[in-house]
Amino acid sequence: MRPAFARPGLAALVPANLALAILALATLVLATLATAAPGARAAEKFTILLDWFVNPDHGPILVAKERGYFAEAGLDAEIIAPSDPNDPPRLVAAGKGDIAVSYQPQLHIMAGKGLPVVRVGTLVATPLTTLLVLKDGPIKSIADLKGKRIGYSVGGFETALMTAMLAKHGLKLSDVTRVNINFALSASLMSRKVDAVIGAYRNFELNQLDLKGRPGRAFYVEEHGVPPYDELIYLARKDRATDPKIRAFIGAVERGVQYLVNYPGESWALFIKGREKQLDNELNRRAWRDTLPRFALRPAALDQGRYARFAAFLKAQGVVKTTPPVASYAVDPGAQAAGK
Repeated sequence: MRPAFARPGLAALVPANLALAILALATLVLATLATAAPGARAAEKFTILLDWFVNPDHGPILVAKERGYFAEAGLDAEIIAPSDPNDPPRLVAAGKGDIAVSYQPQLHIMAGKGLPVVRVGTLVATPLTTLLVLKDGPIKSIADLKGKRIGYSVGGFETALMTAMLAKHGLKLSDVTRVNINFALSASLMSRKVDAVIGAYRNFELNQLDLKGRPGRAFYVEEHGVPPYDELIYLARKDRATDPKIRAFIGAVERGVQYLVNYPGESWALFIKGREKQLDNELNRRAWRDTLPRFALRPAALDQGRYARFAAFLKAQGVVKTTPPVASYAVDPGAQAAGK
């Protein structure tokens, strides 16, 4: 006879069939936890190589990092600024990075050379480059540049921009004098070493001149003979275009853009967090304001016709010799994965 204080076990209290049901439910719960969202598992290392030092152009990436969107997507994201802006695409091509921030014009050049990288997303969806002059100077239109000096930093693409913009106004490249100013854009203008500069960004140099008390006048490339293009894009190694980690990254930066657009003030605070000495200044505040409407709201979305038109422009200007099929160097990773 069992003592009165002895408590029966679970099996004595639950009918056999119900006990089996509970056991099955427990097994299902454990299985669900094991396959939960990526953020519930150990995050995978993921390296993002920027094109340059951290600046407002990288807003969605920094916001996604600080808001925890990368972690929730299962990515332990490390953001690295390069010592040489030319390195990130090559490092990604060599498998030494997951994403490189780069430029659409450079992508076409790399595609022609067979570098195994592919566009998987857009960061800044409009040109930022301008031809810039001083507002109080004698240049009121591009036609006024005849016989003047134009400063440039990088040959090739910048020469193509100059050629197209001048041609739209009846001028040839031989009608101007080109001066290599080695990225000293604002300084060269203010010192009147040159009458104009090509390659100045509308969100930076234009604000920089204004803060120096020497306002500038910008001629936007897309309004003067140059097809519109994406200034900044995300590149991945070609054989990893549909990798789930790449798609997770694109999804995270899309969430970053959405938050940034909805909460620009809060996003600014996240952007400068831990970097106040480097980033919290009036130039970056103005650049943040001017860059915000240019971020791609749908980073993965790809307009193949737009890319093809720009490729044709580069070929016509002699920047590239061939124009491979757009699909060979630019993809929407989600659409491509779904098509498999």
